[in-house]
Amino acid sequence: MNHYDCKYYLNTDVFKGLCKRDKSSINADDQACENFVNARKCKYCSNFTLISTDLGTCMNKYDAYPEMSAVTCNEFS
Repeated sequence: MNHYDCKYYLNTDVFKGLCKRDKSSINADDQACENFVNARKCKYCSNFTLISTDLGTCMNKYDAYPEMSAVTCNEFS
């Protein structure tokens, strides 16, 4: 897992961001630390089905991207 997959990661640009826990500057692609918690992304949802490398479906109805944020999704599980 990488920092950009963590719920505590806040991106500031394409390559780096901040850790919401300790406000340190981190690179998005670096290995996640021991405080890693999965962010709410479609790829972690039980309703998501991957159909190709970068595309999937949500509940077999809607197109969805694995990296799409699901923060406001009521069906995330």
